[in-house]
Amino acid sequence: MRKPKTRSKSAPVEKSETLKAGRYFPICLLVALLAAVTIFLYWPTIHNDFLNYDDDFLVTSNLHVRTGLTWDNIKWAFLNPVAANGTPITMLSHMLDCQLFGLKAWGHHLTSIILHAANTVLVFLLLRALTGALWRSLLAAAIFGWHPLHVESVAWIAERKDVLSGFFGLLSLIIYTRYARSRSAIGKAINKAPSGPTDSLKPPIFDYGFALFFFALGLMSKPMLVTWPFVMLLLDFWPLARFTAGSGKRLVVEKIPYFVIAIVVSIITFWMQQRVGAVVTVANLPLGMRFGNAAISYCQYLGKLFWPVDLAILYPLHGPWPMGQVLLAGLFVVGISIWLFRQRYRYPFLMIGWLWYCGTLVPVIGLVQVGGQEIADRYTYIPSIGFLIFVIWGVYNLTWHWRHQVLVSAVVGMAAILACFGLTRHQIGYWKDSESLFRHDLEVTTNNSVAYLNLGSALDNKGKYPEAIIQFQELVRLDPNNSDGHLNLGTDLSKMGRFDEATNQIKQALQLKPNSAAAHNSLGFVLGQNHDIDEAINQFQAAIRLDPDFALPHLNLGLAFNVKGQIDDAISQFREALRLDPDHATTHYYLGILLSQKGKFDEAISHLQEAIRLKPDYPDAQNNLERVLKMKNVTSGQ
Repeated sequence: MRKPKTRSKSAPVEKSETLKAGRYFPICLLVALLAAVTIFLYWPTIHNDFLNYDDDFLVTSNLHVRTGLTWDNIKWAFLNPVAANGTPITMLSHMLDCQLFGLKAWGHHLTSIILHAANTVLVFLLLRALTGALWRSLLAAAIFGWHPLHVESVAWIAERKDVLSGFFGLLSLIIYTRYARSRSAIGKAINKAPSGPTDSLKPPIFDYGFALFFFALGLMSKPMLVTWPFVMLLLDFWPLARFTAGSGKRLVVEKIPYFVIAIVVSIITFWMQQRVGAVVTVANLPLGMRFGNAAISYCQYLGKLFWPVDLAILYPLHGPWPMGQVLLAGLFVVGISIWLFRQRYRYPFLMIGWLWYCGTLVPVIGLVQVGGQEIADRYTYIPSIGFLIFVIWGVYNLTWHWRHQVLVSAVVGMAAILACFGLTRHQIGYWKDSESLFRHDLEVTTNNSVAYLNLGSALDNKGKYPEAIIQFQELVRLDPNNSDGHLNLGTDLSKMGRFDEATNQIKQALQLKPNSAAAHNSLGFVLGQNHDIDEAINQFQAAIRLDPDFALPHLNLGLAFNVKGQIDDAISQFREALRLDPDHATTHYYLGILLSQKGKFDEAISHLQEAIRLKPDYPDAQNNLERVLKMKNVTSGQ
């Protein structure tokens, strides 16, 4: 039987490359440089705010996260899916940030920056450990760390799961590489001396266990790492060269624990997403469209990796692509894959880089469609490593025999690094706040209902109600069945005193989503403004029944009880609102006022002082604090 080829006919390997460079550039210096430049590049993000897109329900409005690391919160993180995913390790990282920094956005951004800088270093260490190529590994790590497509993963606090899963996933591969090298060394030693003593050759069981452990942590940070066992098999082929005659079955069996964990996580994730309605059904998105979108998406991601301009936080799902484009994209992806497979012994790095890129995108390529995005920049965080292997090792192999190969490679590599650096720093500017981000989104995308919704909400939070109304009107024109659009439009119309129009819009929102606690709360607010207090109370109570952890209807119900003179009931609702949202200045203010009416001056003073601490520019709270202090002095005879 003919033995399969295992040697590459590509460029020769410079085994002394690392040793020669190490004389002038110690590895620790290169690691420190990579980390420092990455932190410097992303430093402006510490001035950015939380976004009103996912940052709210993951962090700023999430009581379990905001109250930090407690046993109850840790149990909640492991037992409750968030955003249709089980990501307990990511939620624990958000809790730790709140424990350390509270709701100061700079601290949360700093954690993401540090994790991304660590990942940049880990990419360098991984590729160097795998291939021994120092400068190619350094170039790949630098482009990975400074590529504009990764701004979304770093600058968006809600996407902590990208940098965190990347951190654990890369650690897992580095340790797996050490494990694989040790196993190979043991095998060679046994083959050389099959009858000799082998007691000193101990299997690297701890490396295997640690690699599996970090893989599990990565999956609990983001389930996208389910492809990792396949990545390990790819690395077994190149550059670890563990595939020999008859070794395939053994290498697959070796990955069984990884496959088992990956399959279990995949099933649980799909069940969670399906339970909350996040998975788009085949009836709404036929299989033909899914495969067409997947083929196009592979090409779109490649285009953005090469030419990263007009980046957006969300690209709306496109309608059916023209059949010609789908066939062309499909032929391109399949054709490249077939050609590289046939050249797998001559150019193994090309096949491995390409399959890494294609394979790690499978969970998010749209075959199982979750959400309304067509593609997402954040999905390239891990796949881009395969792309960089494909390009950098491919270009090196193409040019290794050139006379001035080193000079040309250095110039082209530096140009790519500088281009990435400049584009990334520019892209970071769009992430300053929700208004800036979603204005940019509307400039670079079309029919983007999410951008209209979030831009309108950002303008509403800044008190720019007329501008917010324009955005919400455009949203309901674009998507008449968007209940959030009708709800937000109605809420802002009520703030402008247009109560009849507001009532109509909110009722439309309730028709589209009858179990919306937010819509019932908003309708109650509008009815209260129209002096229909009893019906307003009914709506607030309905909101509380639908969502007992929603603090705002408790506040509004307390205000309604106060209007009716039910002071004790009002105080009870304010206390419950503060239990759910302890940092709400307005609730502290109203509770302080009512407590002072009940003669509980010390407690009233405490709440009014807290309202001023949370909102220093709160003249009503300051004036009433002075009044209550005087009342206390009078009653105490001072």
